[in-house]
Amino acid sequence: MIKTDEPVIVKVPATSANCGPGFDCLGVACTLYNTFTYEVIKSGLELLIDGEGHDVLTATSNNLAFVSFFKVWNKITDQEIGLKIHMRNNIPLSRGLGSSSTAIVAGLVAANEMTGNTLTKDELVGMATEIEGHPDNVAPALLGGFTISYMVDKIAHSFCFVPAKKFKLVAVVPEMPLSTARARAAIPSQVPHGDAVFNASRAALLIGSLMSGEYKYLPAALEDKLHQPYRAELIPGMHEAFVAAKAKGAYNAIISGAGSTLMAYAPVTSNTDEIGRAMVEALASKGMEAVYHVLNIDADGAKIL
Repeated sequence: MIKTDEPVIVKVPATSANCGPGFDCLGVACTLYNTFTYEVIKSGLELLIDGEGHDVLTATSNNLAFVSFFKVWNKITDQEIGLKIHMRNNIPLSRGLGSSSTAIVAGLVAANEMTGNTLTKDELVGMATEIEGHPDNVAPALLGGFTISYMVDKIAHSFCFVPAKKFKLVAVVPEMPLSTARARAAIPSQVPHGDAVFNASRAALLIGSLMSGEYKYLPAALEDKLHQPYRAELIPGMHEAFVAAKAKGAYNAIISGAGSTLMAYAPVTSNTDEIGRAMVEALASKGMEAVYHVLNIDADGAKIL
């Protein structure tokens, strides 16, 4: 049943993709959010933005929040409508925290709600991946928790779980944006076989550690050789920030998504403010201004409010 008489409000979490060794397949949802209000109007596209991106994003047919909504809407019905979206954005753009994925997920979820919830979450993951190009951000944004995504005949699927024990995420966000295209261009098309084996072992160890609660393995499990070494020159002070995080008690630190955000994984008993400040100071020593956020894992994913 098509229901367009009331606005639909969707709250979507930030995400951190790759999680160290899980390039393009691992992701985690974090407790920082964008909220989208979708309202059907007679015709046209309207957009109101509070917060991040208010001076950049526009109401065009290429805007991901509109694209994703109509991907579901046009699949279910041929009814022609206009659409008004009000975004309340707390997630910084082009920083590796999944801001674009929130828009994709919000549109899919809102349209699915308005058209009678006929599509499963697994189907929505597949549709989101068609828009985004890879599932590592859209999957946790939709499902919450920690996600392992994989492709079957070019269709994305995801396994979702909540780690056995709590830990903290310290997101250090530089003032410098970093486009996904630039970050991907830094990675070679081929890597040594030994590096591939290294990452396979670390990714397996990371999942085992998170699911068992044996976090003594996290310092090694969060290591990577497939993308971070090649992206380091794009984020001045990255190595120094990683060292500073561990010195203050973090398990380890990684590049969040394509960057430029750096993410420390830390015990709940650690002084996360000290970790954040130390990482900010390390980046500042290389001329990079940054702020930090102490986050938890969001277990729910996108929610209708």
